[in-house]
Amino acid sequence: MTPATGAVGLLTAPLAAAVPVDPDRPTARRWLLEELSRPEYSTDQTLLSRFVEWFTGLFEGLEAVAVSPGRLAVVVALVLGLVVAVAWWVAGPARLRRRTRPASAVVHGDDVRTAAQLTAAADDAAARGDWSLAVLERFRATVRGLEERAVLDERPGRTAREAADDAAARLPDLARDLHDAATVFDDVCYGHLPAGPADDATLRDLEHRVSAARPAVAAP
Repeated sequence: MTPATGAVGLLTAPLAAAVPVDPDRPTARRWLLEELSRPEYSTDQTLLSRFVEWFTGLFEGLEAVAVSPGRLAVVVALVLGLVVAVAWWVAGPARLRRRTRPASAVVHGDDVRTAAQLTAAADDAAARGDWSLAVLERFRATVRGLEERAVLDERPGRTAREAADDAAARLPDLARDLHDAATVFDDVCYGHLPAGPADDATLRDLEHRVSAARPAVAAP
């Protein structure tokens, strides 16, 4: 036995000892599914489902081909290592980029437009078919209107989520709609997701209901 052969034997012996002597196709499929069912592999079910279908297809002819346990263990270990790398990439850097999205300032300090002016800007954008700008201006008009009514304190740089939280405390019946509108604002402004006429219509209706709502008495 050559030194290279002995080294390979030492590396594959622990893996070979962990698998059956004569694994069949159902056993190999069960190993893989049990491994991928762990929480760290659950970040992208569609990707993993395609991978499982492809990988288990490699064992279709396993019953007719003699495969040594050592070689099978090495192949499974390499493939699972690849799965771990992909899962880490999906659950790590990609998720981190989503979490580090900048906070959404609704109305900046240098924006001195009134609620009526912001509403007019939203209407103008909607007339041009610029639904994204219409949605942003519509939510800003809603927040500025609450500030003008002293329902909210004037706070330049307030985020959409903060505005929704503060407004929901005074308008509890509209809490869910306010938070949904804040999510749309963030998605359009910082997530760069497209908006449509339905989004503008929803925020237009919310603006009307907020302006007509009677705020609850603030807690001392």
